[in-house]
Amino acid sequence: MSAESDRVATALRELGAAGRVHTFSQEVPTAAAAAALLGCEVGAIANSLVFAAGDEPLLVLTSGAHRVDTKWLARSLDVPKISRATPEFVFAATGQRVGGVAPVGHPAPIRTLVDVWLGKYDVVWAGAGDHLSMFPTSFDELLRLTGGQATEVCP
Repeated sequence: MSAESDRVATALRELGAAGRVHTFSQEVPTAAAAAALLGCEVGAIANSLVFAAGDEPLLVLTSGAHRVDTKWLARSLDVPKISRATPEFVFAATGQRVGGVAPVGHPAPIRTLVDVWLGKYDVVWAGAGDHLSMFPTSFDELLRLTGGQATEVCP
């Protein structure tokens, strides 16, 4: 287990999460790769995407079946602009690298939106801090763990 996934596992325990971190022998850097390995629908993968909303990080936990429409989401949230964050910005905000970002285990709380589409699945899989680790959870638990807001992420 990497230092990043160990921090996520610790955060999950402290937050009383039901699922535990699973570390795989092959990387799962994309929703498609994770779904293939887990034998689930790509929509049941919770992608942790970090955006810049001005100077602030915005974490969007979106179904692997969706692409975030940043212009639409910015209008929905009444913010001037939401843009894809650089890898450096992501790492500074989360302490984790792009492709392995988890919903928890960050140095400080991040405003989080959770795609309502994830509510279609009993089990949702989320990244656990690195390219080899994930954990099972649910839509409701993601909202609780992150203090996130249930949101449509695309029209």
